[in-house]
Amino acid sequence: MYHCGPTVYQRPHIGNYRAFLFADLLRRVLELADLKVTQIMNLTDVGHLVDDAEEGDDKLEAQARKDKLDPWQIVEKVSAQFFEDMNALGVQPAHAYPRATDHIEEMVEMVEKLIEMKHAYRVGDNVYFDVHSFPSYGRLSGNRIEDLEAGARLEVNDEKKHPADFALWKSDEHHLMKWDTVFGPHGFPGWHIECSAMARKFLGDHFDIHTGGEDNVFPHHECEIAQSESALNGPFVNLWMHTKFLQVDGGKMGKSLGNAYTLDDLAERGFSALDYRFLMMRGSYRNSLNFTWEALKGAAEARRNLNDFRSRLLGEGGEPEEMNLESLGAESAVAKARVAFRKALADDLNTSESLAALFVLRNAYVHGELDAAEYPVALALLAEADSVFGFFDSIESGGLSDQEIDQLIQERGEARAAKDFARADAIRDELTAAKITLEDTPDGVKWFRG
Repeated sequence: MYHCGPTVYQRPHIGNYRAFLFADLLRRVLELADLKVTQIMNLTDVGHLVDDAEEGDDKLEAQARKDKLDPWQIVEKVSAQFFEDMNALGVQPAHAYPRATDHIEEMVEMVEKLIEMKHAYRVGDNVYFDVHSFPSYGRLSGNRIEDLEAGARLEVNDEKKHPADFALWKSDEHHLMKWDTVFGPHGFPGWHIECSAMARKFLGDHFDIHTGGEDNVFPHHECEIAQSESALNGPFVNLWMHTKFLQVDGGKMGKSLGNAYTLDDLAERGFSALDYRFLMMRGSYRNSLNFTWEALKGAAEARRNLNDFRSRLLGEGGEPEEMNLESLGAESAVAKARVAFRKALADDLNTSESLAALFVLRNAYVHGELDAAEYPVALALLAEADSVFGFFDSIESGGLSDQEIDQLIQERGEARAAKDFARADAIRDELTAAKITLEDTPDGVKWFRG
């Protein structure tokens, strides 16, 4: 799998992370199905042009001039922020994160091959792909070459044979990031050639899945297909998968609108990165998802409920064990939940229905319909679900063992009996700080972690 990663000129906002979370979900589901997955996600650190036009400065260059910084400094700063955010979101690291600037040689090689095969042409030190040389151009996006005229979607450029021809290599002596190659001393790659070259380097000429946001369909992925299949004279990718946009309050998200929130903005309102991850898992990647603070609050509450469910099962003596559903019978609540959970995932990653199966199981527990003998297998199912969704908090208890917790609870009971309520409250505060929840019930004190 190859995934279009971030353009590291500004810290990604939560809308960007929807596509990256989808890539993580897809990998986790494939691995749950016992498939061996190689996952590559690039970092675009040069060549991403403003508004995807063929003219003008790229985003990294523009940010560097605005901040009066070296573009390499911005790359390092934003890349570090990106990886911190991905870790907070519980995203499994890809097997490699190639940077565009580390693979200039591979890009130049591919551009030279396209020129040799008459799919590209050189004008001075600039090189363009000839879309008319690739009859299938437009098959992914549905665009037709005859409909792509200059002045609408495309910039006017008299160097091109056709307005839809796209840049493979550009030259500009004023560009901050440039390389001396066979195309001249002041060159830098077009955006599209980067992913083709890096995907080939790490995954070969032909691989299984390529993902990105819906904004990548055209022109980026359309151009990737054209240049890769032309250069390699064969199929490029088996399956393209794209996530729809994340909206905010029913409208567009954008920095100019003041609603391009970062994970820090969520934290300031008391929400964790995992709350946001859970919200993204509740919607289909094929549909636009509307972000509101109320929706995030609901996701946080739902996630807490599942965390609470797991903690209670653990607190009542349950321990995850091998998923042995046959011993429970087909009518068992756990068996039904697991079938529904797996079936939904197999249905084009129907995460909403898959999560719903877990809440049905939780409700069975709340209503006393789950036998204690089912707790270990229920915990195993929750562990399997967490391997896909990654929504559980880590279970921490300040280093307290079960025996130490039991001892503190006993001391608390003795303090209350002696009417030493200050000591009793202090013990409860100590347990709360260690993330131990106490419940005083008619059958005595129950406790659970989390």
